[in-house]
Amino acid sequence: METVVRSLVPARLDRLPWSRFHTRFVAALGVAWVLDGMEITIASAVGSVLEDSRTLGLSAVEVGITATVYLVGEVIGALVFGRLSDRFGRRRLFILTLGLYLVANGITAFSPNLAFLLFFRFWSGAGIGGEYSAIHSAIDELIPSHYRGRVDLAVSGTYWLGAMIGTASTYVLLNPAVFPINLGWRLGLLIGPLLGVAIWVLRRHLPESPRWLLTHGRQEDAERTTAEIEAAVENGGAPLAPVDEGRAMEFRPHGAPSYREIARVLLREYPRRTFLGATLMISQSFLYNAIFFTYVLVLSTFYGVTPHDASKYLFAFALGNLAGPLLLGRLFDTLGRRVMISSTYIVSGTLLAVTGWLFKEGMLTATTQTLLWSVIFFIASAAASSGYLTVSELFPLEIRALAIALFFAVAQTFGALGPTVFGALIGDRDHPDPTRLFYGYLFAAAMMVFAGLVALVLAVNAERRSLEHLAPPLSMRDAG
Repeated sequence: METVVRSLVPARLDRLPWSRFHTRFVAALGVAWVLDGMEITIASAVGSVLEDSRTLGLSAVEVGITATVYLVGEVIGALVFGRLSDRFGRRRLFILTLGLYLVANGITAFSPNLAFLLFFRFWSGAGIGGEYSAIHSAIDELIPSHYRGRVDLAVSGTYWLGAMIGTASTYVLLNPAVFPINLGWRLGLLIGPLLGVAIWVLRRHLPESPRWLLTHGRQEDAERTTAEIEAAVENGGAPLAPVDEGRAMEFRPHGAPSYREIARVLLREYPRRTFLGATLMISQSFLYNAIFFTYVLVLSTFYGVTPHDASKYLFAFALGNLAGPLLLGRLFDTLGRRVMISSTYIVSGTLLAVTGWLFKEGMLTATTQTLLWSVIFFIASAAASSGYLTVSELFPLEIRALAIALFFAVAQTFGALGPTVFGALIGDRDHPDPTRLFYGYLFAAAMMVFAGLVALVLAVNAERRSLEHLAPPLSMRDAG
């Protein structure tokens, strides 16, 4: 039987002021979202190029399959690597998953045919999916509690920085006047790996989560790593406050739990949190997949915007999505989780319904439609990011990464219905019917409002509270 250990590691980490160490840590890990946003944007943009006989000569259905395979890879990668992250540590996995993405996506750029493309697109997606669970776990466990909300939101929001980079790059790379048609799309797929190589080198110098080490029987490593972090903070000129010995916690190392234990925690111990997390994640995923993946189609069908000009509208849409979590994130740590989660879901859903009605009545142009969507998703982006924050901070450390992966997988499965449903509602390009699409917007809006109401009742006031007080690790329970 493992010995009970008493430690101040969680309290020492939570009392730290913000420092250059934290900035470097977040920059090195947060790039996962940038890469995913860039990948999906570039892949969407090159789809029509891959139909050209001078490239791979794919059909429209085959282009759609490449996107589906990437998303399937993300889901499977999240589930597999999430479990491994809980078992073998955050650091090993965030190095492994980024390495997998770099290799697979780099090779994808040299695809000679569809089968080759699909195989490596799957593994690219698996790498990114695995990133999500390891990254959010590591950030939550190392960032001081009074900064956790804004940091989590900012990291999730950088998906849209990636989308902006992807949009800007394809605007140049897919211009046949600049690059040959069979070269530009390949260069686009190499942008992510080139960015990732520099980040991968930086990640190798990041520490393992001391909290993970502590719950896996490595107390000396946890104490040493925490001391190194404290030294890095002090070297940056930030004085450290003393830690009250009364804040020490007792642990009996538990290790990775069985699937039966995981099911018990999610369904019996925390059913309200599980329902809350699923509701938030499913509603935001449906909304984003429905709107984003049919964005260009709506602009071209109802407003006559050309695919080339659509990139300018996409850039404005992405800018609104990026700004929301960055500017509103601080409020999640000050006004609180319950107020901000519920209000961002409800307000964005309500605005979507109003904008949908204006669209149905023919009162919008491509420009005003884009401006309104940018305002809506300025708020909705913060809401969506708070869904990830919720599922990453409200469950015990030993199942944190897998919990994130499970909710991500469920959300992606439901979200995948969005483009199909909205594509059908848009209908024939020659006979577009805005009324049918309005009902789709109304349904997505209702899902967001419902999720906001659920959050109003079930959200946990997690702001500025340690992870151990929000959901005691299984190791703490064993010690008791």
